[in-house]
Amino acid sequence: MELRHVRYFVAVAEELNFGRAARRVHVAQPALSKQVMALERELGARLLDRRGRRVELTEAGRVFLEKARIILEEVQEAERATARAGRGEVGRLTVGSTGMALYGVVPKVVRSFRERYPGVDLTLREMCTRTMAEALLGGRVDVGFLHPPVAGVASGAGELALRTILSEPLITALPEGHELSRLSEVPLSLLADERFVLFPREEGPELHDRIIGMCRVSGFSPDVADEAASPQTAMGLVAAGLGVSLVWECMRNLARPGVVYRPLAEPTPLMSTALAWRRNDPSPVFEAFLAVAAQVVEVKKPEANPDVAGRPARSVLVG
Repeated sequence: MELRHVRYFVAVAEELNFGRAARRVHVAQPALSKQVMALERELGARLLDRRGRRVELTEAGRVFLEKARIILEEVQEAERATARAGRGEVGRLTVGSTGMALYGVVPKVVRSFRERYPGVDLTLREMCTRTMAEALLGGRVDVGFLHPPVAGVASGAGELALRTILSEPLITALPEGHELSRLSEVPLSLLADERFVLFPREEGPELHDRIIGMCRVSGFSPDVADEAASPQTAMGLVAAGLGVSLVWECMRNLARPGVVYRPLAEPTPLMSTALAWRRNDPSPVFEAFLAVAAQVVEVKKPEANPDVAGRPARSVLVG
């Protein structure tokens, strides 16, 4: 039995006239009659009672019509669902994000995507750049917001494609009431006698090494009081007065009681957030997500000179 046989029969059963049914399905009337007769032979039952120009359904025909309509509805729904999947409107997407990126552009991108594609089952998981690179390569995450570089962070990182979406400066996080909080911007050299709360190098080597390097350029090595695996923990330690920290500009969005943020007086290298995914492994859902990210993030070329600390973070989306 072919699907066209089912369609032909439903047309005849609903029109109760071979001529009208033939015009409806765009076939010649003799051909339509032969196809319906072939269907009856295959089923071993007479579906139509033909009396001259009059056509009536037999009891077997009424039973088959009920089931045939269900079949056609299911086929139409399958066609619609397949088309939606091809456009990235349905499916599954697992998104990874570093804890720092969750305070930046990630919530806005994810919210916009879910509003535009409610049929996609999106899961958001927090993890560090190293873990995310491994999860991407292992197929456990489809797309991730991480902090480059990933070369040397995970074996096979060359199989990942990256697109920078956000660049922003580092700022200082101080305990509330700290004497330096009275300044509108803090020279890094004034932190030489402070104890620092840093993020573990194994989880964020770029940020860790950048902070150490900046301090050394300013003439000192930071006295590390503690390490924190998450931004929330780091700011909790700062609020407790256990040290100061250097964090991304987006951390201002974490309005943590007991913590104040101040820009650094010196120009600082920009820290980047990038979208990462497996090369040569695109899917319609991923392509839709990337398109939404491009629309949410302001698209412009990065400037030649880095921003000084304290200026608003620059959003860029470059290939």
